[in-house]
Amino acid sequence: MAERGRPRNFDRAQALRKAMEVFWSKGYEGASLTDLTAAMGINSPSLYGAFGSKEGLFREAVQLYRDTDGAASRQALAAGATAREGVRGMLLAAAERFTAPGAPPGCLIVLGAPSGANSHDGVGAFLGDNRRDMQGCILARLTAAAAAGEIPPGADLKGLAAFYTTILHGMSIQARDGASRKTLQAVARQAMCAWDAITGGSPPSGLPPGRAQA
Repeated sequence: MAERGRPRNFDRAQALRKAMEVFWSKGYEGASLTDLTAAMGINSPSLYGAFGSKEGLFREAVQLYRDTDGAASRQALAAGATAREGVRGMLLAAAERFTAPGAPPGCLIVLGAPSGANSHDGVGAFLGDNRRDMQGCILARLTAAAAAGEIPPGADLKGLAAFYTTILHGMSIQARDGASRKTLQAVARQAMCAWDAITGGSPPSGLPPGRAQA
């Protein structure tokens, strides 16, 4: 009888990393069990024994992505000395991450499954929650900035968070369609030109309106 279950030298962490790369490249629907087991170096019973199901594997792969390759934008958002610098850093980090050599272009969380897909509602909802979580992080950064006086009272913080989330996700799609890092960096800088108009604030460094440094 053929051996079932995990191979003797099964490395779960390494196999999960390989699965993440397959999902990142092909999406949930496009990644077949054959693709996954071949990349992970295990058989189907091993996959199910370790991760429960393809969806269970995908959910763990997304969490790994969030903790590793996908963490740069969140880290940059939090690290900025001001909210403006944080948002700018987030977008520029995304431009770099989405076009990194040797990795699939774009973002797994944005491209892993189409929104509203009927065949895998659980996967679509899971990714939607992750995308909304990123928007929540942006909103939290803006809210703290408003409380500190960085953003004028009355600014539409929810609208601002939605705007920059849309830019971030759009950059991922552009990267998958072949946009270069230089192009995405230009998008990021153009998006920051809208900051002062949206917040009603003054350009940084005392520059007159229309000449704010992105």
